Amino acid sequence: MKGTSLKYFLPAIIVVFCFQQVLSSNSILSLYSPDKNIKAEVRFKSADNNRQVLTYEIVRLENKNSIQLLESSPLGISRNDQSFTDNLKLTSCSKVRRINESYSMTIGRHLKLKNCANEQKLTFKNDSGSTLEIIFRVYNNGVAFKYVFPDNSDKKVKVISESTSFNVPDNGVCWIQPYDKPGMWTPGHELYYKNEIPIGTKSPNSEGWAFPALFKVNNNWMLISEANLTKNYCGTRLAQDATNGLYQIRFPEPADGEGVGEVYPSSTLPWEMPWRFIAIGESLDDIYNNNLVSDLSNKAINKDFSWVKPGRASWSWISAPDSPCDYNALKKFVDLSAEMGWEYSLVDANWDTMTGGSLQQLVKYAAQKDVGILVWYNSGGPNNKVPERPRDLMTDRNIRREEFQKLQQWGVKGIKVDFWHSDKQLIIQQYIDLLSDAADYHIMVNFHGCTIPRGWSRTYPNLISMESVKGAECYLFDSTYTDNAPVQNTILPFTRNVIGPMDYTPLVLKGFKIPHKTTFAHELALTLVFQSGILHFAEDAGFLNQQPDFVKTFLKTIPVTFDESHLLSGYPGKDIIIASRKGKTWYLAGINGENKLKNFDIKLPFIRGNCKINIIKDGDNAHSFENIVMDYKSGQNLQLSTIPFGGFVIKITK
Repeated sequence: MKGTSLKYFLPAIIVVFCFQQVLSSNSILSLYSPDKNIKAEVRFKSADNNRQVLTYEIVRLENKNSIQLLESSPLGISRNDQSFTDNLKLTSCSKVRRINESYSMTIGRHLKLKNCANEQKLTFKNDSGSTLEIIFRVYNNGVAFKYVFPDNSDKKVKVISESTSFNVPDNGVCWIQPYDKPGMWTPGHELYYKNEIPIGTKSPNSEGWAFPALFKVNNNWMLISEANLTKNYCGTRLAQDATNGLYQIRFPEPADGEGVGEVYPSSTLPWEMPWRFIAIGESLDDIYNNNLVSDLSNKAINKDFSWVKPGRASWSWISAPDSPCDYNALKKFVDLSAEMGWEYSLVDANWDTMTGGSLQQLVKYAAQKDVGILVWYNSGGPNNKVPERPRDLMTDRNIRREEFQKLQQWGVKGIKVDFWHSDKQLIIQQYIDLLSDAADYHIMVNFHGCTIPRGWSRTYPNLISMESVKGAECYLFDSTYTDNAPVQNTILPFTRNVIGPMDYTPLVLKGFKIPHKTTFAHELALTLVFQSGILHFAEDAGFLNQQPDFVKTFLKTIPVTFDESHLLSGYPGKDIIIASRKGKTWYLAGINGENKLKNFDIKLPFIRGNCKINIIKDGDNAHSFENIVMDYKSGQNLQLSTIPFGGFVIKITK
């Protein structure tokens, strides 16, 4: 009887405690991380016209001091039928729930992960008596929250605005990407990151700022983005104005995707929104190794994904744009993959106009050499006017599944689907439906001209990579890329690549129409600095075969997934050195993003015992390599130098 009484009185006790907090300090939630070093606090705050608005803030607790990471930041959401922004009434406050799970990923810098956090749910009523829940999670390395409408209704409602904001103290700096303007080739998350600009800077584009956004404030680092976006919402971004560091959520542009699809997401009830998260770290390694985007995302759907195989691929289009139409040209790249031991070869746009042979013949030819074929598709459909083909096969579900069935029968291993141009709910639904359909036919997927990763690689492990980056293909058509690439290469590991696989397509040696300032060793290092489930090498077969044997040997053995990774040193916009372990072998890579010689003193505390070290670094000039093989004793530091825009890779074996 006593146990039963306590069971029924405990929720009431919790609510009374919450109301006592409201009466005494306007604080309705103080939720701590498991290690008690990060605190999220939710409060009611007085606003104009006698309104009470809901806000949250984040602090780091260090040596009995509170370090402000986010100041009072608005919460709230409005539907077309009613608002959940002002004068909300707290009706319940759940007890703290400990999240503690282990899970595995198919791709990434860490394949075995742990999801540990404290979670608490706040329930509110608006003036109409309708319910809004806000769920908070606080991790040792971040904070996340999401909205839920728990009521039941078969009637569709729209979300027309969010008050949701991130109020970053404006005494710091940030690395943040302007959002694309709608156009024939955009949006695709392919603009340059602004390098170390003042927090609160207005975006140069009216479309606002893109996720993810990196901030350095009060000697701490934060990366802000969103996760677990499902078919019932749109992808969002940050508004153009960020006065005093207040960055507010913004919806897609009406013109995105050729105007196809509604701007405002809609659903019946109940309705659960995506997580918004703030990754937090005292060091950049905490950001580099942050996995909140997958921690917060749904588990893998209930299908067999044992057939998904990450790997390396040759790619003909960037060095020979007409090659997908030429069977004999494509055979040379299949031969390159076979010679290098790479698992795949990518056949890009317009392969359905191939002469000299067919895709089916190429798949059979490649299979004889243990090489899998990946093929390109246009996502459109009405969402783009890009003429590249095959197109009009990925929008209608029945047509799409017929195409996937054909590809499976032919033996195609994966597809690259390009030119999405929208984060509206309609297009998000197409992304997810495509991933599910492709899984039914054992087809891996790589999205290009696309949105950013939001955790889909956990839910759909056949999602092997995504572009959403201004990558190496820009050496074909963007004259500004020469000067910007070195700096951008040192920003991306701390921003875009943190949230998911990034198909940058590294390794530009010979160069294309636009020259590159990065050295050959810098380009080689990008194959390790960047992470993608399939690593597409940009260099053409002929020039790659002219490289020293030690370079080719390295490229034959480079992994694409790892057991653990660490940031050894670095700063966005300047340089980066990383170390990743695969089994008992360690791989290190470093790049210099600045136009000056640099000397690095590299500590290797994770190396035990005597080892063999193989170094490939800058040679006498930007277009040469130097190979150093040496014995290493535990406890020693490595001293390495790079020339301007240079780099190096290191392989450490027992």
